[in-house]
Amino acid sequence: MAAIFGGLQGDKYDRQYSDFQLFKRIGDYLAEHRRPVVLGLLGFLVVGLARAFRPVFISTAVDQLVEGGDLLEFAFIMLFVMAACEYICNYGRRRCTVVVIGQIVAQMRKDAFKAAVERDLAFYDRHKSGTIISRVTSDTQEFGDVMLLGSEVVSQFLSVSILFAALLSYSPELTVVLLLTMPLVVVASLTFRYVARIVTRQGARAMAVVNDNIQESVTGISVAKNFRQEAMIYNEFSTVNILSYKINLRRGFIMSLVFPTMGVLSAIALAIVVWTGSQSVLAGAISAGAWYLFIQGVDRFWFPFMNLASFWSQFQQGLSAAERIFALIDAENTVTQIGSRRLPGLRGRIQFENVAFEYDRGEPILRDFSLDIKPGENVAFVGHTGAGKSTIAKLITRYYEFQAGSISIDETDIRTLDLKAYRAGLGIVPQQPFLFSGTILENIRYGNPRASISEIQRIAMSIGNGDWLESLSDGLETDVGERGARLSVGQRQLVSLLRVLAQQPSIFILDEATASIDPFTEAQIQEAIELILSRSTSILIAHRLSTVRSADRIIALRDGEIIEEGNHRQLLGSGGHYAELYNAYFRHQSMTYVEGSKKMFAAAGG
Repeated sequence: MAAIFGGLQGDKYDRQYSDFQLFKRIGDYLAEHRRPVVLGLLGFLVVGLARAFRPVFISTAVDQLVEGGDLLEFAFIMLFVMAACEYICNYGRRRCTVVVIGQIVAQMRKDAFKAAVERDLAFYDRHKSGTIISRVTSDTQEFGDVMLLGSEVVSQFLSVSILFAALLSYSPELTVVLLLTMPLVVVASLTFRYVARIVTRQGARAMAVVNDNIQESVTGISVAKNFRQEAMIYNEFSTVNILSYKINLRRGFIMSLVFPTMGVLSAIALAIVVWTGSQSVLAGAISAGAWYLFIQGVDRFWFPFMNLASFWSQFQQGLSAAERIFALIDAENTVTQIGSRRLPGLRGRIQFENVAFEYDRGEPILRDFSLDIKPGENVAFVGHTGAGKSTIAKLITRYYEFQAGSISIDETDIRTLDLKAYRAGLGIVPQQPFLFSGTILENIRYGNPRASISEIQRIAMSIGNGDWLESLSDGLETDVGERGARLSVGQRQLVSLLRVLAQQPSIFILDEATASIDPFTEAQIQEAIELILSRSTSILIAHRLSTVRSADRIIALRDGEIIEEGNHRQLLGSGGHYAELYNAYFRHQSMTYVEGSKKMFAAAGG
């Protein structure tokens, strides 16, 4: 089995639902559209009756033809009437079905996207965005397609149920013979059901891997071109594409057994019914028309099962798609709130008390960490990579769940707060500023959608008298491109800071980027930072000397522990860890150092 179905692993949040659980969840969606569902069911009923009674009237016509009766014309008229009714009701049924399924798919997609948005950052650290996109788009569409297919199969089973009652009235004995052939199809269907669920689940995972690879390759295409790695990303895509091809080929091989197997079983059942029925006709137990009805009944009985078996791949793919969608919807966040308190206004006091945190079990980042940040205080964290600087900021924003201790905001446990209301008071600039497609104006307003154009213009002009806008073709209306690609790194940072200024947060968190920025842009960025610092409690993950010096308190971290704290002058004078960091990373950024280097270089050259 492993050789056939191996090759792909599911995501950690994947779950296996029973058929009952899946159908119950799907039924909950159907219950929201009662009226079209009821109309569709009525259409199903009429179409099922028409399809079931068609062979009954044909068998009656055969008997009339043999006996020379006078009801032959009536039988033909009824066949015509039933065909007309079947066509009209089938059209109405299909229309209702398409509307309902379209609405269900749209709602399911909204639920899946909402779930994806509500997952915490720890979830995205562990799962690739491409596979999540595949669940929201491909899987919901796959489910809708299979729902349409399933409605046809349901209609056929309804016809079989009505036909069964008619056959039973003609000959209970021959009906029993027909039913005795059913274990063949039931065993075959259950076997295919088990195998098909596995292969279709693997097929969905394979497609998710392909989607993720495409999404990552297209997103990082500029990096690939910079390093001339187009061939490498093509080879990676080719590898996952071949994997997807092989898995789907295995699925095709398995599903190609359906028609031959069901065809052989159908022929066996038909031979049994034909022989048994002929004996009954010769014995005078049933008429020739009734015999014809039972022969037609074999196909009528078997056709839904053959249809279900032949389309079992798609049907199981739909159930697997639903399973993946519901798994995303049901995935649990690691961050859990125990209350929903709303603070009337954030003062900005932040307290860590004996906090312990680890991203992965057994690899602690913070150990027994305690810290008290006063309202309005600007605190800069410095330290080598992995010291825990960004982790502290992520815990304050409640992006991750800590394992021990407590974090309080304005003397209130952060776990008891309403997250949306709390985060509305936070202004966050990540290390890699992200801009949405649109204009600079739209990106600045993203932090405060209610801000007027005049307010945004005032905020933009407050930085360097708006000189930074002069280099842009259309000022605030300049299109930033995808992810801000049309702007420089410094301009993207500046727009991100202005977005925070528009928000007017009570707590400001800046994870400074290490990218090289020209002095003109750096001066403007520093001006924006100082404006924000003057208005809020600030957490600064500092990489630039100018930002470090702006802080009221500098905290030096090593392995998640505070080893020094004080202002710039105090820590530099103590000659400790901060002094080492200053000489290694910050000192070369000072103008004194730059001027001294120039003089030394000139003297050496002279």
